[in-house]
Amino acid sequence: MTKSQLITIVAKKAHLTKRASEEAVETIFSEISRTLKKGDKVVLSGFGTFYVSKVNDKHVEPFGKKEKRMVVKGHRVVNFRVGKPLKRNVW
Repeated sequence: MTKSQLITIVAKKAHLTKRASEEAVETIFSEISRTLKKGDKVVLSGFGTFYVSKVNDKHVEPFGKKEKRMVVKGHRVVNFRVGKPLKRNVW
């Protein structure tokens, strides 16, 4: 499903115009992004939890070549833990 397909579905099911449903979907996505950027987690009951975790620096040797050893800098990543109702529906 693409974002435009989601907007169309929201417009039909909520009896909204496409413009209003687009604003609603954009607002939801921007608030989720803003919350994750602060480092907080987003819990959507029945769906799952988005959270941010930190990945530490890693020393990488491509195919065991010690002379080409590189360092991958630490960074933050977004993870998703699926909720029980969604897991039951999908599996």
